Amino acid sequence: MEAGTLTSGGRSFERSPLSRLPDRVLRWTLTGLAAAILVLIAYFFIRLYDEARPVFTKYGVIDFVFSDAWVPSQGQYGALPLVVGTLITSALALLIGVPVAVAAAVYVTELAPRRVKQPLIILVELLAAVPSVVYGLWGVFVLIPRLKPAEQWFADTFSFIPFIGGDVAGPNYFIAGLILAIMILPIVSAISREVISTVPVEHKEAALALGATRWEMLRMAVLPYSRAGISGAAMLGLGRAIGETIAATLVIGNAPEIGKTIFSQGYTLAAVIANEFGEAASDPLHRAALIAAGLVLFVLTLAVNAIARWFVLRSERSTGGVPKGMAG
Repeated sequence: MEAGTLTSGGRSFERSPLSRLPDRVLRWTLTGLAAAILVLIAYFFIRLYDEARPVFTKYGVIDFVFSDAWVPSQGQYGALPLVVGTLITSALALLIGVPVAVAAAVYVTELAPRRVKQPLIILVELLAAVPSVVYGLWGVFVLIPRLKPAEQWFADTFSFIPFIGGDVAGPNYFIAGLILAIMILPIVSAISREVISTVPVEHKEAALALGATRWEMLRMAVLPYSRAGISGAAMLGLGRAIGETIAATLVIGNAPEIGKTIFSQGYTLAAVIANEFGEAASDPLHRAALIAAGLVLFVLTLAVNAIARWFVLRSERSTGGVPKGMAG
């Protein structure tokens, strides 16, 4: 039967073009909205590039991104320390925050008693309601002084590990990464929880029926099935960490140099824009450099989203919707 054809008592009735008009209007409206999003992204890119053209003309795109000298007073603008600081703090946020978020999602979904499940969900989601400036101030007045002795002990004890050792600065990469890890917990945990809740009951019951323990059931049936969604949640959390501004500005140290250890001071792309945009109003080249830093951040965020989509598609193809531990 063709689309738009109704049957009744063995007879077919063709729907009139007017009756199909709402379907067409809805389809074209949604298509236009989707296309508008792409147009808006392209407009942002073109506009940012146009505003950043003076610094790109003077230094070149490659030299601007990979030069390590950011000294506005001397007219030197190299974004590499900012990019490195952004990547280091975001990577630390993933390493610390994602395991905790996934563990919380697994516990709430599979292990928590019914009477405490909803309060735990509410508590985790309340973390998203805390303003970023509060996280930053908490880091300045609580985390930095309290954790500095432990950081120094860790740096002295494990100084043989690359990128660890030396004197510990107060604000540093690690504190910024820890704050960002706490900030991405709600989104990663919420998405992971929703994905884990979609695991078919038959898969879990089959694992238990074969003699698997509760942990083995989670490892063989739940986590492999949810891997694509958890990967996407982690990448969304990474995008959130990359773009964070106020909290990172307060606790990273705002030093435009590449730190030698994770306990060194640094800078991020978002933080330098927030700190210096006001004073750059009278200096066109400085303003263009900050807008260029925003463009680099914009491209970096788009790349993270593209990688997240690739991870999700790759995970879906590799499992085919069936947990690896139970395939075959």
